[in-house]
Amino acid sequence: MLRTILIEDENPAMEMLEHTLSIVNAEVKIIAKLRSVRESIHHFSSCPDADLIFCDVQLSDGLSFEIFKQAAIKMPVIFTTGYDEFMMMAFEYNGIDYLLKPVSSDEVEKALKKYLRFQNHFLHSAMPAPLETLVNSLSARKKTRLLVRQGMEHLALKIEDIKLIYIDNKVVYVIDCFSKKYIADKTLSELEEELDRDMFFRANRQYIVNINHIKSFKPFEKVKLAVDLNAPETNHNITISQETAPAFRKWMYDA
Repeated sequence: MLRTILIEDENPAMEMLEHTLSIVNAEVKIIAKLRSVRESIHHFSSCPDADLIFCDVQLSDGLSFEIFKQAAIKMPVIFTTGYDEFMMMAFEYNGIDYLLKPVSSDEVEKALKKYLRFQNHFLHSAMPAPLETLVNSLSARKKTRLLVRQGMEHLALKIEDIKLIYIDNKVVYVIDCFSKKYIADKTLSELEEELDRDMFFRANRQYIVNINHIKSFKPFEKVKLAVDLNAPETNHNITISQETAPAFRKWMYDA
C-alpha cells in the first residue's frame, strides 16, 4: 500500500488526480485530501506520517512551499502546477518530480515509478543516499514542456512538439509541429541550457533545432552544412558553421 496525500485547491483537479491514481496504481491509498496551506500545516502537525505527497504549487492562500517551511515533512513530494517557474524551488522542498498541468495519466504513472525506483534503492542500498542527493540529481532534469505566449495567452508546449526555436529582432520564437508560432520569454542561451541536448542542438547564434524534425543535411559552401527541416512552410535557411559542423555530425550520428 502506498499511503498518499493530495494537496490541491481546485475540485476538478483533485478529482482528476484521484481518478488517475486509482487507474495507474492500485496500491495507492489516498489518506488525506487537503485544500490550503493553512489546512495542510494543521494536518501535518498532528498526522505527519505518509509515503508520498502530490502537491499543487499555487493554493488559494499562497504557495504550498510555505507548508514545507513550517511543518517538519520528510516524505517525498510530486509537485503539480500550470507554470514551470517554480521548478528549482520545488526541488528544495523534497520534490522528486514536477508535473505541468494538465497532468496526463502517463506522467503520473512515470512519476510513481520514479518514486518506487528510489524507494527500492534506499531499501536495498548498503549506503543509501540522503534525500538531498536525490533532490540535487533531479534538479538537473530537463524540461518536458516549455511555457510560451500567443497573444495574451500562456501555453505549456510539449517539448517533443517543438520543431524550431529562433531569434529575430531580439524576440525568441518557437515553432511547433503544427507550424504554429509562439513567443518565449527566455533567451536562446537560457533555453539551450534547459533543453535536452540529445534532442536539441544550437545550430548557430540564431537557431535551435529539434533532431526529430530534421529531414536531412548536406554540404554548403564546401565547409558548412545546410539543414533541411520537415517544415518547408517555415522558410528558414539554417546553416551550420565549419567550426560547429563536426559536433553537429556527431550529434546526428549518435542519436
